[in-house]
Amino acid sequence: MTGRAGGPPPISEEDRDAAVLRLQEAYAEGHISHEELDARLHQALTAKTPGELASALISLPEKAGAASTIAAVSGRIRRRGAWRVPRFLKVESALGRVRLDLSRAVFEHPVVDIELHLGTGGAGITVPRDAIVDVEGLRTGWKDLRYRTRRRSRSGGPRIRISGTVGLGRLKIRHARR
Repeated sequence: MTGRAGGPPPISEEDRDAAVLRLQEAYAEGHISHEELDARLHQALTAKTPGELASALISLPEKAGAASTIAAVSGRIRRRGAWRVPRFLKVESALGRVRLDLSRAVFEHPVVDIELHLGTGGAGITVPRDAIVDVEGLRTGWKDLRYRTRRRSRSGGPRIRISGTVGLGRLKIRHARR
């Protein structure tokens, strides 16, 4: 989903509220000063793009419990729609197929790390149009990775770092069309 004239998607009130809550927690835990809290709250409340909202949260310590693991021995792992993507996501599958559709997912963090541990099943990951994908930490076994970077990437999208191992299956990464 994009904003007017093909721009970045609008910020939802839920996203803005989550950012304000994170800033308040960082202040309560002593990670930022009162002055910095005021400046970042102003930035979060006046942000017009997801990138501006993410920059208000930059350099904050990660919340405990911001990591999540999805695992299956056999069968499918599938996530799609408007699901919340944690800062660290670990996906483990020995025999099954993995499909992660991040095109409509909710990103609370400007950088998301996805660690894959896949055996024989293949995987497909659809990322948002404006996402920046880093696959430097990924090792493939039997088949090569299929991913073409976008020629023109807009700023403000999430940075998705994919690492781990893919055994006998193939990993296909593509950008959403809209």
